[in-house]
Amino acid sequence: MEHCLTHHKLPPLPSPISTLKPRSAVNFSPKYQALTRRLTVVVGAGASSHCEFSSLNSPLDPSTRSGKDLSSVLQNHPQLFHLAVAQELKQLADERHDARCRMNLSAQSHEACLHRRIAQLKEQQCQIAVEDVMYLLIFYKFSEVKVPLVPKLSKCIYNDRLEILPAKDWELESIYSLEVLEMIREHVTTVIGLRANSSVTDNWAMTKITRQTLGRVYVASILYGYFLKSVSLRHRLERSLFLESQDLHLSCRTSLQEMSPHGIKSLIFGHIGKIQSECVGSNRLEKTHGKLKCYVMGFDPETLQRCAKLRYEESVNLIKNHCCALFGDDAEMGSPQTDEVISTSFSSLKRLVLEAVAFGSFLWDTEECIDSVYKLKEN
Repeated sequence: MEHCLTHHKLPPLPSPISTLKPRSAVNFSPKYQALTRRLTVVVGAGASSHCEFSSLNSPLDPSTRSGKDLSSVLQNHPQLFHLAVAQELKQLADERHDARCRMNLSAQSHEACLHRRIAQLKEQQCQIAVEDVMYLLIFYKFSEVKVPLVPKLSKCIYNDRLEILPAKDWELESIYSLEVLEMIREHVTTVIGLRANSSVTDNWAMTKITRQTLGRVYVASILYGYFLKSVSLRHRLERSLFLESQDLHLSCRTSLQEMSPHGIKSLIFGHIGKIQSECVGSNRLEKTHGKLKCYVMGFDPETLQRCAKLRYEESVNLIKNHCCALFGDDAEMGSPQTDEVISTSFSSLKRLVLEAVAFGSFLWDTEECIDSVYKLKEN
């Protein structure tokens, strides 16, 4: 599948949204646990005359017990979703830890090989389950802004024409700050050629694109959203530290001057120096800690690569699985005969790109939430 991560190159350039905070683990009663086991996962109905969105009509269906149980909770008891996630993560972390402990305790026994294999299998099972949990947390983040994930493209394509309605541009753009949104709009222009101030006629104009190319654009946009989340947090932190250091420096200098026998004279004649120092500091702040775009353009290649790299293996697998489910099977996509040319509007392309960017941003938040409870595997 050419649009998977191994074939992707980030655009030349590479939000403040509310991060998912881990909730404390809660032990549900046996009655509630039995209830969540009985709840069924409702997915979208089959293809109809247009691209449909329904409750959990996501491209990727959970494959583990943990994922299916949380899907049921999300649909039937959304107010309990975060509590159920916290409990599930704690249970997965405990199961993995117990398997590792048994492996270490039996290291010198004749059962060492068996327990090592059990620990490896448990690690794999827990990793797949955590990927399901991550996916559902991302799904929940989309539901908070009232944006359903685009279902499998096969449900949205009729007579080789792709149409995705409603557009949801405003909702997908509302989660970012103005400077992040500016960079996202430039990204949209770069990858699909649609300007930010395009007319309605331009938005609904038709164009042609292959399914493989569309998949590559989608993956690139996920990684771009992930990158923007990373650098925006880094930018905010560095700017905050710089301003605090400036305040501390000025405060210490004033205290020393007041303690000096020539403190008044120093303060009078030092006023010009203070103004010059503030100007220099302001220029430095504007150059290195001003607009996010300028900050990113000042990155060296090593820093750029570090910020763009996915931090955990679970995230790599999640993006690959989501994109394969959305655009088609890996083997099917690799065949020239099945890589059809799709007619679609620029509006539909923009919808997919904005969703992908938000997916990357939400993925970063989800990593932070999960890694605080269940230690993810570094990429």
